[in-house]
Amino acid sequence: MLNKKLISKVIGSLLLLEASFMVVCVLMAICYHSPDLWPFTFSTLLTAFAGYGLLRMGFGAPTTMSRRDAYVVVTLTWVTFSIFGSLPYLFGGFFGSAKFYDISGIWHITTDAFFETMSGFTTTGASMLNDVEAALDSHHSMLFWRSLSQWIGGLGIVFFTIAILPSMVGNTMKVFSAEATGPIRSKMHPRLSATAMRIWWVYIILTILCGLFYCLEGMDAFSAINYAMTTTATGGFSIHNDSIAHFGSPVIEYTALAFQYLAGINFSMLFMIIAVRKLSSWREFKRSERSKWSDFLRNEEWRFYTIVLLATTFVMAAILIMSNGYGMEEAFRKAGFQAVSMMTTTGIFCDHVGAWPHITWMILALLMFVGACSGSTTGGFKSSRALMILKVVRNEFVRMMHPRAVLPVKINGKAIPSAMVHSLMAFFAIYMMAIFGTMALMMAIGTDVTNSAIISLSCINNVGLPLNELGPDMTWSSLPLWVKWVCTALMLFGRLEIFNVLILFTSPFWKDN
Repeated sequence: MLNKKLISKVIGSLLLLEASFMVVCVLMAICYHSPDLWPFTFSTLLTAFAGYGLLRMGFGAPTTMSRRDAYVVVTLTWVTFSIFGSLPYLFGGFFGSAKFYDISGIWHITTDAFFETMSGFTTTGASMLNDVEAALDSHHSMLFWRSLSQWIGGLGIVFFTIAILPSMVGNTMKVFSAEATGPIRSKMHPRLSATAMRIWWVYIILTILCGLFYCLEGMDAFSAINYAMTTTATGGFSIHNDSIAHFGSPVIEYTALAFQYLAGINFSMLFMIIAVRKLSSWREFKRSERSKWSDFLRNEEWRFYTIVLLATTFVMAAILIMSNGYGMEEAFRKAGFQAVSMMTTTGIFCDHVGAWPHITWMILALLMFVGACSGSTTGGFKSSRALMILKVVRNEFVRMMHPRAVLPVKINGKAIPSAMVHSLMAFFAIYMMAIFGTMALMMAIGTDVTNSAIISLSCINNVGLPLNELGPDMTWSSLPLWVKWVCTALMLFGRLEIFNVLILFTSPFWKDN
């Protein structure tokens, strides 16, 4: 049976943590004299009260957590965080207002607020606000909360908790497995909490560096902080309608491109590169540094990620030069930016891609599906899985000529267990079913093919493309109510990689044995 007291204790503690994040928004509202002071004050008090109540209910709970408890904790945490994270939107009236007896109106407002919050925490970036600048003008706290929600969700809510409060979550490895993305998960330290802390330090350093570069390149401090958080989280929320293109600066575009690319690399690998070891001599230090860079450059997933980006950038740049008359530098900058934005599932634009040749749309859709490296802040299928599938296909061709050959699938020189390969194929099958099933659903209600594809790929891959960028004029807020809930569920499924959520709806999961 489920350890309900322990689940209550963990979720209660996490809600108190969320309330502490809201306190930052309260302080920001005071500093900027923002009109959303009281919405955040009420939201903070309600979240803290609920968290304290759940924590008291779980008082004295044993710290042993089963695998079943871990899956329930992770899914409930993301749902609960999104419910309470939507309170500032509701109290602030950012999606309209309704009388207490207007059930339909309340339900519409609640749906939009929950969609926006889930889109933030899952780093999807799809927004119900068609005009961010008009809707959130002078609402500095609300703009900051949208960016902060993506930054928190970038590496995972529970993973953040493991880093700062390891004693609060029992059996951290089971919880980590239920939330981590990608088939290959690396540990840098015997204690997972130490690994989590190191990875979060890399994340924080990247965010600070990104913000500093933005400031040096002309952004004001508030804009730099917000864009730094959403860039390193590969989220896509923006404080301007046209995102990075608002600044019209090639230097800023190059900076955003570079930090999106870095955020798409496995953070464990990034830590191993920048970590400084205590060595006895300069010669030993140089040998250690050469070894670290050699391991990094030989990593097959990183090489696949980088080669795919370079190849697609060259192809799209050539197409833009020949078809759209772009100059050499502009073509490579625009093509490289969009390639990185799509493959890291950030989903921001620096150009009107709708005017690009249609073949580039197919390339960007493929990049969006493949995704970047495991253990990064990105969504998508993940480069490691795509690489494994290519190797499975290659092995099948070889096996046709040599039926008795033993052909293991190897990544970085290590054979992948057959059970993991079977799991990969099952994941690929259900991933494709989710994409095409959503497309069929969208077309059944009269949505055009282009927007149907954008909606399905955006939600399951956590990309959050603007619907009117490629297809006919359409927005996320114009979707039917029940479709918004379907999209919200798909965002969660994509962030927790489908199986970790779907397992809760299977009968074997709830059997005592």
